[in-house]
Amino acid sequence: MLSETLQQAINDQIKSEMDSAYLYLAMSAYLEGVHLPGAARWMRVQSREETSHAMKLFDYVLDRGGRVVLQAIEQPPATFASMLDVFQQALGHERKVTGMIHRLYDLATKERDYATQVMLQWFITEQVEEEKSAGDIVEQLKVIGDQPAALLFFDKQLAAREAE
Repeated sequence: MLSETLQQAINDQIKSEMDSAYLYLAMSAYLEGVHLPGAARWMRVQSREETSHAMKLFDYVLDRGGRVVLQAIEQPPATFASMLDVFQQALGHERKVTGMIHRLYDLATKERDYATQVMLQWFITEQVEEEKSAGDIVEQLKVIGDQPAALLFFDKQLAAREAE
């Protein structure tokens, strides 16, 4: 069974994953509104992925005999400066989430909860992928700069992202 402290920390992470899903959905809505459907699709897929992360934690708490307590999620911003701004914020957000996962892992280690440490290994690996993906897009957008044709071509490439 999970300790009360670890259970609360995982419940907090469930909230954070849902906050992430909502943020990426807001980013998707913004990108649709500025006629970048490929990037909007990419963010919609990202939103669904974050929801699946929340559910993985949700199921884990229940599997360990714990209690899931859902919390209110934050209202995300509705506007952004540009597609580059969207992905820079997404990268910053993923870095924040990585720190949260690391703190959760540290807590599981401190409490000698080996099962939780093993489960969190998946999230640690996932965060490396999340940061790389967003970071690569940020760097490509920096190269594109203010070239509308290149931006539209890149937007079409982002539309090819497969749902996980």
